[in-house]
Amino acid sequence: MGIDPHESLVRAWGHDYDPAGLERVSRGLVEAIGDQVAVFKPQSAFFECFGSAGIAVLARVLDDISQAGALSILDVKRGDIGSTMTAYAHAYLSGSTDLTADAITVSPFLGVGALQPAIDLAHATGRGVYLLCRTSNPEGDQVQLAAREGRTVAQQVVDAARAYNDQAGQHAIGLVLGGTLKRLDLDLTGYFGSILVPGIGAQGATIDTLAQLFGAAASNVLPSASRQVMQAGPGVAALRSVVNALAEPPTVGL
Repeated sequence: MGIDPHESLVRAWGHDYDPAGLERVSRGLVEAIGDQVAVFKPQSAFFECFGSAGIAVLARVLDDISQAGALSILDVKRGDIGSTMTAYAHAYLSGSTDLTADAITVSPFLGVGALQPAIDLAHATGRGVYLLCRTSNPEGDQVQLAAREGRTVAQQVVDAARAYNDQAGQHAIGLVLGGTLKRLDLDLTGYFGSILVPGIGAQGATIDTLAQLFGAAASNVLPSASRQVMQAGPGVAALRSVVNALAEPPTVGL
């Protein structure tokens, strides 16, 4: 379940678009469906845009998720080099800050090796990182499908994630693949890590299309919906009803 408190959603829930409204919507969502949803994915940008007050709300939301017994993937898409990447990793994966999540999204487009501090810390703490691989925005193809020596950038990300997981004997390194893609243009053979698939619902992707898109890798897919659920709020019964509908066993064996 993505936590993406757009201004329109906050206002639709009957709140002003300010840190107080942000908190009521985000924490209210977790309170309403925290026992139904295995994983929540807060989008950090919607909290950061309110400065320190928004970051404080995000910290409380992450704690709520943990208290509900769910896992958190903090969607921050960080990616940098050297000591800067080390600092980002410490902020979100060390367990010593109130912004610690169970996993984060990261951008590998400065080179997967630049993410080593986050990868090392994830392995050391039992947390995870999800590498952006093939995103649903049309501009992404310019970079992600660019090829060198017969392998696209996206395929090199898959291969690197598989190698890290194999070497560590863990599956801490996941991938982000857009659910609205028409085809993956990837070979996922031998990759057994988690595949985060945003775009279910309002963006047009459906649970039923995942088997066709992912083939044998469909059992590793973690689909993510957001607006389709949040638009049903603020009523608890309505929110829970939409979650139940999405959780109905589809024709896909997930």
